[in-house]
Amino acid sequence: MATARRNRGGLTRGGTAAASRQRKRGASIAITGANTFLGRNLVAVLEEDPTVSKVVVLDLENPSTSRRKTSFYEVDLTQPGVDSRIAEILHAESCTALVHLAFPVSPTQAVAWAHELESVGTMHVLSACQQHKPAQVVLCGSTLVYGPHPDNPNFLSEDHAARGLHGAPFIEDKLDAEQQFARFAEASPQCVVTVLRMAPMLGPTVDNFVARTLTRPLVPTVLGFDPLVQFLHEVDAVSALKLALERATPGTFNIVGEGVLPVSTVVKLAGRLGVPIPYRLYRQLTGFLWAMQLGEAPAAFVAAMRYLCVADGAKAADQLGFSPAYSTRDAVLDFEGALRLREARALRGGA
Repeated sequence: MATARRNRGGLTRGGTAAASRQRKRGASIAITGANTFLGRNLVAVLEEDPTVSKVVVLDLENPSTSRRKTSFYEVDLTQPGVDSRIAEILHAESCTALVHLAFPVSPTQAVAWAHELESVGTMHVLSACQQHKPAQVVLCGSTLVYGPHPDNPNFLSEDHAARGLHGAPFIEDKLDAEQQFARFAEASPQCVVTVLRMAPMLGPTVDNFVARTLTRPLVPTVLGFDPLVQFLHEVDAVSALKLALERATPGTFNIVGEGVLPVSTVVKLAGRLGVPIPYRLYRQLTGFLWAMQLGEAPAAFVAAMRYLCVADGAKAADQLGFSPAYSTRDAVLDFEGALRLREARALRGGA
């Protein structure tokens, strides 16, 4: 993964007294969903961190970034009774922190499986944490839990209601996972519970429904609407997870890139052509493509092309010390550059 061109984050200062003591004696950090995009990159970063003694991977497959510090355990979060197995692993490895990343990164037709993984899987993970009692748990959430709504303010703070989006189980499951973490925090005052609501990720190597939409030559937009959007560069997403572990600051934080862009500008910067379509027709077309398994998201997501869902990152800057190295524009341009290179290679290969 590319390295950040600017480093304004400051990832080594601060943290609670308990977290500082853990770092001195060597942290043992468990990661669910370690074979995801974020998981693989976080494992690579922690492997190089001298304050981390162990990286405990809980997933169906061992990530390619695992090295000498990593211990792999095959764990399926959708299986009944898996919470006891996770608790045994956390105890055996003396885990001081757990990062929960085992979530789908894009909407899926397998709605029941996604619910089992995200909602029920989170229940299993937190049940295991209640048994083992690590000092810290971190959840990778999403700013999509606010939902695109016509009455949203220009910037949504963490105090704003997370209303989700009707007809979008992908978002509703993420909201349910957050609510479970909130209840766990209330019942476990000895544990530092941190929730990172990340803006949609974009960058040169990330693969999600946003990136796949922008790979198409023609990108539909809603006629008469051009809402502002924001992205989080993939490098900053990994940095935010690392920072959350180092600072051990409880609370919910919006993790976003600097600045916002209109949808039309994003499409142009990505080197694509926007095609304005009336809202009702756009929803019908999106619903048809989703039903035929040809689309990237269900019809409910068309609302994001009509209404604002932009989060305020001030709290993360003030309390967590997070400062993104990349702006929303940077993320789009890095994505476009990598996409152009891949397309050029494909043309040369087919010549």
